[in-house]
Amino acid sequence: MKYLLQRIAFYLFTAWAAITLNFFIPRMIPGDPVKSLLSRFQGQMSSQAIDSLYVLFGLDKNASIWEQYFDYWKQLFHGDLGLSFTAFPSPVSEVIGSALPWTLALVGITTVISFFLGTGLGVLAGWRRGSWVDGLLPATTFLSSVPYFWLGLLAIFLLAGPNSIFPSGGGYTPGLIPAWDQYFIPSAIQHSLLPALTILISSVSGWILSMRNMMVTVAAEDYITVAHAKGLSEKRVALSYAARNALLPNVSGFALSLGFIVGGTLLVEIVFSYPGLGFLLFRAVTAKDYPLMQGIFLVITISVLVANLIADIAYLLLDPRTRKEG
Repeated sequence: MKYLLQRIAFYLFTAWAAITLNFFIPRMIPGDPVKSLLSRFQGQMSSQAIDSLYVLFGLDKNASIWEQYFDYWKQLFHGDLGLSFTAFPSPVSEVIGSALPWTLALVGITTVISFFLGTGLGVLAGWRRGSWVDGLLPATTFLSSVPYFWLGLLAIFLLAGPNSIFPSGGGYTPGLIPAWDQYFIPSAIQHSLLPALTILISSVSGWILSMRNMMVTVAAEDYITVAHAKGLSEKRVALSYAARNALLPNVSGFALSLGFIVGGTLLVEIVFSYPGLGFLLFRAVTAKDYPLMQGIFLVITISVLVANLIADIAYLLLDPRTRKEG
């Protein structure tokens, strides 16, 4: 219990530091987002109205940076992430809410599939060295080092085209209205196949390599030899003794992957023009949309911290030594 409370205190401090940086860093970027917003609307506004916009977006020139900082915390406690510059006057929470399901569906499903598939193949490769699975290692080593976006570009070049079933970009066929019907759902699935395949091929390779190496290390431990000497079945030794202990490092990596699901794979979403949170972050940065950037960073930060906390709890359940130390 003491161990868990220490971890929670650490994550609360980390969240405070991340939110503080989240506030200050966008304000250090050169440029004036309010003037950029006015130039897009090309309208004439009085100086009083312009000053009201600065106050509305938390950039009040008459308030010190610390007053803006405390006002930002007040907004967060009320669940108010501000208004987006690029989607004005839509709230940031609404803009993020429209992009988040796309990223969760694409990156979430592929992350879970790649973890279980890669871990299973890694257990088999590590326990049965010299089998056919070992023949995959050179290819997995290469693929794990290839960036997602490069595979995405290659996939578009080789598989997408006028007569292909794989669209080269977008989240659904133009003209369709997002809804749970027989027209939109098949279109959304079809548009997600190529980016999902790109992420899956690249990420599953890393899980295979890490799990295989851990299985080889664990297989040489004394308790594995003792388990064999007791006459336990090969399957039980492999799964209950070797795989359970070899899985611990992968649990931490999987938790981090779950945290970064929210951020998506930024470059893959850019390559495929996929309407997820990563692509939204790219647009927010290029437009100097402070509130939207801060909102996305906040969601990503909280997701990663919660995922790490889940990993710590999983360690407590899987490794008795952690409970003794706590």
